[in-house]
Amino acid sequence: MSRSDANQPRERQPREPWTPTQRKALFAGAGSWTLDAFDYFVLVFALSSLAKDFHITIVTATLAITFTLVLRPVGALVFGPLAERFGRKPILVINIVVFSLIELGSALSPNFETFFTLRVLYGIAMGGIWGVASALTMESIPTRSRGLVSGIFQAGYPLGYLIASIVYGLLINSVGWRGMFAIGVVPILLAVYIFFRVDESPVWTATRGARRGVAGNGVAGNGVAADGERKAAFWPAVAANWPILIFAVFLMAGFNFFSHGTQDLYPTFLTVQRHFSAGTVSLIAIFYNIAAIIGGLIAGSLSERFGRKRTIIVFALLALPCIPLWAFSTGSVALGIGAFLIQFMVQGAWGVIPAYLNELVPEGTRAVLPGFVYQVGNVIAAANATIQALIAQSTGGNYALAMALVAGIIAIFIAVLIAFGPETRGREFVTAGADTRAAG
Repeated sequence: MSRSDANQPRERQPREPWTPTQRKALFAGAGSWTLDAFDYFVLVFALSSLAKDFHITIVTATLAITFTLVLRPVGALVFGPLAERFGRKPILVINIVVFSLIELGSALSPNFETFFTLRVLYGIAMGGIWGVASALTMESIPTRSRGLVSGIFQAGYPLGYLIASIVYGLLINSVGWRGMFAIGVVPILLAVYIFFRVDESPVWTATRGARRGVAGNGVAGNGVAADGERKAAFWPAVAANWPILIFAVFLMAGFNFFSHGTQDLYPTFLTVQRHFSAGTVSLIAIFYNIAAIIGGLIAGSLSERFGRKRTIIVFALLALPCIPLWAFSTGSVALGIGAFLIQFMVQGAWGVIPAYLNELVPEGTRAVLPGFVYQVGNVIAAANATIQALIAQSTGGNYALAMALVAGIIAIFIAVLIAFGPETRGREFVTAGADTRAAG
C-alpha cells in the first residue's frame, strides 16, 4: 500500500462475525489496561490527602507519580521479552498479580519513604501491561476491526480513571486514601479469568509452531537454538528500524505530556485552586472521563476510514480552542464542559495509538517495542506533574496557567510531528505464514 493510498478513505471490508475467542482477548486486554489505569489514578485523587497524612508538600508527593512513570520502561523491557518467549497470556497474568499486590502494599505504607519505594516498584509492574496486553489484543482480532478496537483498548485508560473518580467520590471520606489503594488488589480477579478463559495470541502461537517445525527438521537442534534465533532476529529488526523507533519515542513523549498534562493535576487544581468539594471533583472527573471514552471510540473508528495520521492531527488541534474553558473558567459547570471537551479531544487522539504503534513496529517485536517506546515516552514526560506543580507554586498557586501552557504547546507538537510520520492503516500482521484474519 502506498502512502497516498493509505491516506484515502478506506472501502468497507466484508463483515465476519467475531469469535468468542476474539471477544475474550479484547476483554482481557482492555480490562487489564483499565484496572492498571485505575490503580495508577488512585494516587492522583489521593495526592492532597496523602501529602497531608505524611506531612509533606504536594510537590514532594508528586515525586511518587514522577518515578512511577520513570520506571515504566524497565517494566516494558522485563515483561515484553518474557511475553515474546513464553507467550502473551501467562506473562500478562503474572504482571497483573504483581501490580495488584504492590497496590495493596501501598495501602499499608507506614511512611512516605516506604510508599515511594512501592510506587517505584509499581512503575515497573505497570510498565509491562500496555505492551503485552495490546499485543494479545491486536494479534487476536480481525484486521478490519483494528481501528475500533484501538479506541476500545485505549479507552480502558480513561475508564480506569472514571472508576477511580467514582471510588474517590463515594469512599474517600469513609475509607481514606489507604482504603482506596486497598481496593487496588481487585485486578487479581481479572488475572484468574485470563488464566482460565482466554486463549493465547494466534500470531504468537503460529510463530512458536514455526520454530518447533524448524527444530523438528534439525535446523535448530533441541529448540534452544530456535529461541536464540528469535532473540537474534529481534535486534536486527530494531537496528533496521531505529529511525522510526526514535520517531515513536518522541511521539509518545508528546502524547504522555498531553494526557498527564491535562489529567494528573486536574483534581488537585479543582480542590486547591477552585476549592471544590470531593463530591464536585468526583462528578467533574466522571463527566470528563466519559468524554474521554467516547472520544477514543469515535477517533479509533474514524482512523480506520480516514487514516491514523489525519485523525490524530485533527483531534490534537481541536484541543486548542477547548483550553480556555477547561483551565480558566471559575464555575463548576463551565469547568466541567471544558474538561469534557478537552478530554474528548486528548483521548480521541490517544484512541488511535494502540493500532498505530502495533502497526508501526516490525514483526516479532510487538510485545516489546510498542510498550517500550510508549514507556520511554513516559520517562520523557515523567516530570510533568512536578513541573506543573512548580509552575503553580511559583505563580501563587495558579495550576490553571501551568496546565494550559503544557496542553497548548504539546497539542501543536503532536500535530506537527505526526504529520512527518508514516501512515500505517491496513498493515497486516503476518508471522510465520499466518495473519490475524486466520483467527476469525
